[in-house]
Amino acid sequence: MISKVGQIMLYVDNQDKAVEFWTEKVGFQVISEENNGQGFRYIEIAPTKDSETTIILHNKEFVAKMSPGLNLGTPSLMFFTEHFEQLHGDLSNKNVTVGDIVTMPSGRVFNFADDEANYFAVMEKK
Repeated sequence: MISKVGQIMLYVDNQDKAVEFWTEKVGFQVISEENNGQGFRYIEIAPTKDSETTIILHNKEFVAKMSPGLNLGTPSLMFFTEHFEQLHGDLSNKNVTVGDIVTMPSGRVFNFADDEANYFAVMEKK
């Protein structure tokens, strides 16, 4: 039986720029980094050091060569925040592409894009 989601793989064109985006603009932390010196490198990021679920930033080109046929598309991720309007404003102030706040039956949401035009959503959780 599966008990939790541990890691989400995010395949990016530029790992360094992706780390910069997620840490400097979104406020995530680097949890760990692995590099075998032969092209395989990944960076584990999360909102906090004790997050149950982390995101692994993989080099899309390298993974495509190693695993042809693997779906390298961006997963549809929904993040939760208790500081909804503050986060929306902070991302906007950091020149992140941010969508309008929309009220859904499940609560208020907005989306934002990283520097590679991958979109993610944020939902207000009180």
